[in-house]
Amino acid sequence: MLPIRAEVLSALGGAIGRPSRAEWSNDGGRTWTPCSLAAGSARISADRTAETRYSASAILTDVDDGPSGINPISTNVRLWQGLQLPRSEPVWIAAGRYTVERPERTRTGLSVELNGLEDELRAAALPTARTLGPGTARFLAEQLVQEALPGVPLAWRAGVNAAQLMPQLLAEDDRWSVLSSGTDSTGVATGIVESLAAEIWADARGIITVGPVPTLDGPVVWRIGRGTSGVLIEPQSSQSSEDLANVWSVLGDSGDGSTPIGPVYAWDDDPGSLTYAGPDPITDPLAPQRLGLWHVRLRVRQHTSAVITTVAQALEVAQAKLADGLGVQYSLALTAICNPALETGDVIEVETAPGVWERHLVDSLSYTLGSTSMQLQTRTTARRL
Repeated sequence: MLPIRAEVLSALGGAIGRPSRAEWSNDGGRTWTPCSLAAGSARISADRTAETRYSASAILTDVDDGPSGINPISTNVRLWQGLQLPRSEPVWIAAGRYTVERPERTRTGLSVELNGLEDELRAAALPTARTLGPGTARFLAEQLVQEALPGVPLAWRAGVNAAQLMPQLLAEDDRWSVLSSGTDSTGVATGIVESLAAEIWADARGIITVGPVPTLDGPVVWRIGRGTSGVLIEPQSSQSSEDLANVWSVLGDSGDGSTPIGPVYAWDDDPGSLTYAGPDPITDPLAPQRLGLWHVRLRVRQHTSAVITTVAQALEVAQAKLADGLGVQYSLALTAICNPALETGDVIEVETAPGVWERHLVDSLSYTLGSTSMQLQTRTTARRL
């Protein structure tokens, strides 16, 4: 969750106003010029599974377009959501820093489509293939980011080993793939951040962030109860097996003839889980049949990376990929009071039935600046009853 004072979080339902503001910059964020927003025009979306996490659309007013104004080449736009509590000044929460796409003059202002800073990293392809490393993950990642986004910070969240030594690797042309989770021409993973059991994104403040793959074991940042300052309408649940994997095999193979690392395995070993893979699907695959566990089904995925160099690193990646794929079979779509500090990947507790609370991971969210409500898509791990 973005920084927000506890007293503000607890008083979301008592906000007497939700002002919004916008500003733009053509010098990489060194200076910002305030501008106005057409009422109700700014729609914010965040999706943890998308390559560009934050996106938005808005109508800016009192602005010029062209080289010295809003343009799709050099302009960044920042949006803010305010919370006005009784007898206090507004509290401002960042709602994204964006690149501008397709500015279009309308009778009400300048209509813009907005995408997070990942788009700038993706567009800044490497002019020619080059060798990177060896070096630490921090050094290589910061080099790749700063070449494309001068002055934009790269933050490392707790739980990511930024000091992990990366082997020498060939970066062909896609900067974002080398940073995130790309593959080479043979299909072997070369993503620096993925090899750390982590993910990379531009957060709502415009900070390029590397953080662990979120799991349901993370701390609960918000509780949404029925009929209070939480759910406004009935949550809608659904189930799906899309992208489900309950067994992961991870191999570190640089492809240069050195001894491969692994394979290392991770599987769902919780007998109470709907996706239980059995006591040991690797060395004893017949155990479910012998033990009468007729419900056990295997969904196996493999991952090979050229930048995994230790067994411990391979195990972290396997466990992260397992955690990221187990909760997809039970999800909720709900409308809640708008909490602009909430981030995708946050763990929340939802009162799904009177007195019944469940942990859920936020996969996506959306809201309109100034609105009192927001839409959430969450998931959790289904358990056998």
